[in-house]
Amino acid sequence: MKILDSVYPDEKITDVKDNGFLQLRAKEQPTWCPGCGYFGIHDAFLKACVKLKLKNEEICSVSGIGCSGRFPVHLNVYGFHTLHGRSIPVACGVKLASPGLTVFAIAGDGDSFGIGAGHLPHAARRNVDITFILFDNSIYGLTKGQSSPLTPYAQQTNSHKSGNPDMPLNPVKIMLAYETTFVARGFAGDPEGLVSMIEKAVQHKGFSFIHVISPCVEFDKINYTWKRLKDTFTYVEDENYNPQDKLAAMAIAESQPNKLGVIYHNPDRYAYTGTLQFMKE
Repeated sequence: MKILDSVYPDEKITDVKDNGFLQLRAKEQPTWCPGCGYFGIHDAFLKACVKLKLKNEEICSVSGIGCSGRFPVHLNVYGFHTLHGRSIPVACGVKLASPGLTVFAIAGDGDSFGIGAGHLPHAARRNVDITFILFDNSIYGLTKGQSSPLTPYAQQTNSHKSGNPDMPLNPVKIMLAYETTFVARGFAGDPEGLVSMIEKAVQHKGFSFIHVISPCVEFDKINYTWKRLKDTFTYVEDENYNPQDKLAAMAIAESQPNKLGVIYHNPDRYAYTGTLQFMKE
């Protein structure tokens, strides 16, 4: 039997080692479906951490349940794989207990805007200095394709064969209403754009929210598909846009779901650790 050559030539392996990926990756390999957008988010996360020069022991990743739930398992950093909908409160607790850590909360659309939705306003109003990354494929992928809180109205799913009867939530609009101090929207098909967003979110002192639109190649052949999404997005940074304009941000959230980038940024509010210190004084 002929032995096939390595898929990656020696120079590629050397490049991967040099860019820091292997330092941050765990030996456990992702088990997402081939073509899943979560690979793009994972790639962007690693690149952003490398660019930010974060060490393994300076990072903590906290997830809930769902296809995104095993994200911390794939990283060689501190991590928690928590209960359904509980990534936000655990991540907030980690940050308050260890303010020196760079803390990420990871959750899918069902995990965060279904059972976990009650935690979001409180993290936002306190302005806890964590970065929350929403993995949004607008469907329950791990449990085989049921409608989620973000599934479009009338879309056929495995739980609603005649079409989803519920109106979907608008995550960016909700987070703006909660006075979140950093709100961005990205696309899993553009990892390089996500790198920049994650960098800015981490550098922001306060609660950061990144809504990442990500196709589910297994259970959504209609809505979030690569073919439908790849040519529809434009970036607000390419226009004369002021991310500190709250009304402009709300207008984008309301009527322009194809706009990516940093939609809102308020750098003037104290992060929660600063507020607590001020109260002590």
